[in-house]
Amino acid sequence: GGYADNDIGAVSTTGHGESILKVNLARLALFHVEQGKSLEEAANASLGHMKSKVKGVGGIIMVNKAGEWAVKWTSTSMPWGAAKDGKLHSGIDFGDTSIINLS
Repeated sequence: GGYADNDIGAVSTTGHGESILKVNLARLALFHVEQGKSLEEAANASLGHMKSKVKGVGGIIMVNKAGEWAVKWTSTSMPWGAAKDGKLHSGIDFGDTSIINLS
């Protein structure tokens, strides 16, 4: 699922779909940002809530209105990618991030 608000940011989620829907993961993550949490804190709090509430795992890619982004997941791995300032950041496993210059 996904959710966007022009005044806060946007979220894309992946993982166990039923769990994601039960906790409205994308909106929950942006709610935390709206309440003053950083993107990383919001992602961790939302994924932690989903895991404790419905035992679901998944991942989140978030971007705020300033263009900052964060990616977090609780599953074993999650392919992801994000581009900013002419660089492509990507990864699959925890701690495994590659950065490629696009220019």
